[in-house]
Amino acid sequence: MNCFETITVDAVVVGTGAAGYNAACRIAQFGKKSVAIVTEGVNCGTSRNTGSDKQTYYKLGLSGDTPDSVRSMAKNLFAGGSVDGDHALCEAALSARCFLNLCELGVAFPVNRYGEYIGYKTDHDPFARATSAGPLTSKFMTEALQKRATELKIPVYDGLYAIEVLVEDEKVCGLLCLKKADGSFVAFRCGNVVLATGGPAGMYADSVYPHGHFGSTSLALNAGASLQNMTEWQYGLASVSPRWNVSGTYMQVLPRFISVDEDGNEFEFLQEAYADPYQALSMVFLKGYQWPFDSRKALEGSSVVDLLVYREAVLRKRKVYLDYRANPFGMETIEYEKLIPEAYDYLKRAEACFGTPIERLEKMNAPAVELYRGKGVDIHAERLEISLCAQHNNGGISVDLWWQTAVKGLFAAGECAGTHGITRPGGSALNAGQVGSLRAAQYISYQGYDLPGENVFAKLAENAVARQQAFCQKMLGNADNIDQEMKAAQRRMSDKGGAIRDKAAMSQLKAETREIQNAFEENVGVPGASSLYKAYRLKDILLCQQAALTAMINFADEMGTTRGSSLYTDSNGKVAEGMEEIFRFCPDDGKAVAMVQQVSLKDGEFKALWRDVRPLPEDDDFFENVWRSYRENMNIY
Repeated sequence: MNCFETITVDAVVVGTGAAGYNAACRIAQFGKKSVAIVTEGVNCGTSRNTGSDKQTYYKLGLSGDTPDSVRSMAKNLFAGGSVDGDHALCEAALSARCFLNLCELGVAFPVNRYGEYIGYKTDHDPFARATSAGPLTSKFMTEALQKRATELKIPVYDGLYAIEVLVEDEKVCGLLCLKKADGSFVAFRCGNVVLATGGPAGMYADSVYPHGHFGSTSLALNAGASLQNMTEWQYGLASVSPRWNVSGTYMQVLPRFISVDEDGNEFEFLQEAYADPYQALSMVFLKGYQWPFDSRKALEGSSVVDLLVYREAVLRKRKVYLDYRANPFGMETIEYEKLIPEAYDYLKRAEACFGTPIERLEKMNAPAVELYRGKGVDIHAERLEISLCAQHNNGGISVDLWWQTAVKGLFAAGECAGTHGITRPGGSALNAGQVGSLRAAQYISYQGYDLPGENVFAKLAENAVARQQAFCQKMLGNADNIDQEMKAAQRRMSDKGGAIRDKAAMSQLKAETREIQNAFEENVGVPGASSLYKAYRLKDILLCQQAALTAMINFADEMGTTRGSSLYTDSNGKVAEGMEEIFRFCPDDGKAVAMVQQVSLKDGEFKALWRDVRPLPEDDDFFENVWRSYRENMNIY
């Protein structure tokens, strides 16, 4: 008989980010199911540890005289391409409810003197729906929701690494976890599991995800759920240490871009692509608005800047820096009127047509300077190393309109849920995380699954523990190399499966990754029981990499074009301005925006298929009918 601790609860939420805490709080508030939270580290995760110059929350318009509506917002979300209409409508319909809940919990979103939540435009946003509580919006959200969870006395099991969803007949029966401290096991007997584990952040070396976030998407894959839109990521320029997006005003103040080779030679490399320095500066300014790499802007637009950074860092093996201490191209003063009108007007209105980049940044956004100082970097005195980094996965686990996967009782909310498509308005991820976790909590509370029978659970748990104990013994018996193997896997993915993609290179990488996975138990080792969780983390990384590479290779085969925040190389395509042949590619021709690509894992093999998007619903909203249905079953069908 295998020894392990057993805990019984109706629902388990995995993750202590904004989506995870919200799911747990909502289940507790509805009062129909018991709930507990599992986390490998309460203070880890993207929600708590990431941000930007002005981190955005995208919501329904709540100010001014610009008309807005749920359907209008849903149509804008749906227009991003490869988006299911029911997700778009849910995220629009519940936007105000979720946003105002955060306000009531104490998140300080700014209002004018009359109480309007004033907005601004973000990327891919035709309305001024965006708002912000500052560079650390998601951190403030997480802290407010954590406080509410504490008030609701929701138990939080810290230091547990979830390693397996226990499933019988395609239905959740429990969750098996590893204690990080000593390698022992804890099994939760439950009928409902909400994965709020964030995106598969551990896949990449060049990453702006915080060091405390790796993701656990393989939990869903191994349980029988599928993934979708795994080709669609957001990549953008970010500092390497600390990991932070250099978007918004970090670009709009027009810093210098410098690369340094192994011999210490410096290059102000934007000059290679732009004969007119003011065109170069205008593109740098636009990177603030257009931070994610966008293949549509790679021929002539601001994303040429991303490609130039990639060329310097990856192809030429140089260090790349932003320097805020002096103006670009040796300019003592900048003739701002020579910039594009959008840039000149913005800087003029901001009263920032003067001085050096750091002086302009202090004027326009002093908290952005203080943020780096708080992380031990003084950009008054030193350069900031940057790279083209993975920032957000627009794909993820396939879910229905209640954020439930194909496995009954298994839900996904936050970034790990694949509700975004090719493009999305900046900040919509924070809204989607709140809406998805609310929807999952509603279903669990009013239609959720009962506890599995004790005998069924005991058999599943005992078999799983025996299997995992055998794996752990092999990890402890091999020579310690876990950290090196993880770093190597991440480096390979950034070099061959990041923003710049070549089918042949990705196919080679997928085969190599599969071989490493197959020989895992013979070749990977950890130094002790307290490091066993790292072996599971590496297994998760390798599996997620194979899923993503399957999607990327299939996309190259089926579509043969570039789209979104990535560039597929093509010897017969067009060349981005100032680039080598490596950046010759076929631009997006709009194919497949009405389709969703799904990837599944069965018997150790990955398969990709395409389906039509689910259209925007056109339900009959006659009040009496809706009211009757709501009274009878909370509109859960």
